[in-house]
Amino acid sequence: MADSAPKIAGEELQESPQAIDRKAQLLTDQIKKSKHFIVFTGAGVSTSAGIPDFRGPEGAWTLRAQGRERTSKTTSTLQAIPTPAHMALVELQNRGILKHLVSQNCDGLHRRSGILPDRISELHGNSNREFCKDCGKEYIRDFRAVATYEKTVHDHRTGRKCTLCNGPLLDTIINFGESLPKKHIQNAFDNAKKADLCLVLGSSLTVTPANEVPEVVGKKKNAKLVICNLQKTPLDSKAALRIHTKSDDLMIHVMQNLDIPIPSFILHRRLIVELEKKTATRPQLTVYGVDVDGTPVTFLCSVKIEQFRRVVKSEPFIINFRCDIEPGTVLKLELEFMGHYGEPNVEIAYEYREDSEGKTLFLLKYDPFVGSWRTRRLEDLYGEDVPKELSVLLLFRARK
Repeated sequence: MADSAPKIAGEELQESPQAIDRKAQLLTDQIKKSKHFIVFTGAGVSTSAGIPDFRGPEGAWTLRAQGRERTSKTTSTLQAIPTPAHMALVELQNRGILKHLVSQNCDGLHRRSGILPDRISELHGNSNREFCKDCGKEYIRDFRAVATYEKTVHDHRTGRKCTLCNGPLLDTIINFGESLPKKHIQNAFDNAKKADLCLVLGSSLTVTPANEVPEVVGKKKNAKLVICNLQKTPLDSKAALRIHTKSDDLMIHVMQNLDIPIPSFILHRRLIVELEKKTATRPQLTVYGVDVDGTPVTFLCSVKIEQFRRVVKSEPFIINFRCDIEPGTVLKLELEFMGHYGEPNVEIAYEYREDSEGKTLFLLKYDPFVGSWRTRRLEDLYGEDVPKELSVLLLFRARK
């Protein structure tokens, strides 16, 4: 960690606005021509969100190497708002322009911003993601799901258990000296081999083997490597275009050149409410969050049913009824969130219907800039003709 950073940080260079304009246009032209465009991000993509980098003048490893304490204010990764660079990448993904994102960051902002799980390789892990050592089931948390490392940095047990097999849960953080996750590093290299354009944003490219991913593109004759970083990197000589500026500045220029607006950050939550009749007269209500691929997500503090004044304050959010519930019954649920973005409680209305097997998916959107929720059922978006792949993926895969 500190041993990998010099006591005197590399000089940060900032090019003139005219030079950035010209190079942003060159990059834009390359993006328009590209067939397989990938992006490689480092800590510099999150600094404008208040999350420090590692090897800059005030970087975490630089301060440690100098024996200094941080004096500047930072933002918790749980409260940080994804930057314009984060949101630009999400929009490029949604339009099919960005094919894959490779990231060294553990702050979870790429996933929270809207990057899909099958479009990102998180090489060094995610502080909000843990997995079962025995069955491999993953869980996403709205808290830091990281081990205490009290005895050794290689003991990744978080202290929680898998809800499927009761196996121990491990964090996904990759500490120095540990191997990168096979699935993520393989996806990264596979996409690098197919890429005709790779953009590096905010990485010093000094950590191996992660830095070998953009190097694959830089060595190809029919591909171009573009590096945007304030400090020099070991791969500068392999770059077809080198830009010394901040990630946000570059991506704002590029998106303007592409005539594509950068969307504001919206916090998306997907909630399943399920009523099962365990016995003829004893129904059971379960409330749980899922990601777009069905991975369980923890973001609630409590669930309250208005009619019964019942409050459940810990997972699993299960409420057992003493009497039968007839089809057509509407239950009003008050949801309390962990509130990292100041999310207020919200009420949703769940209608029990036998034809839906008792399951309803709610799509919740929270705008942290105005402090309001928007809630809709999946059926509200598609009527009764919900695409089969959405129903299967989002409603049923989560429980397998």
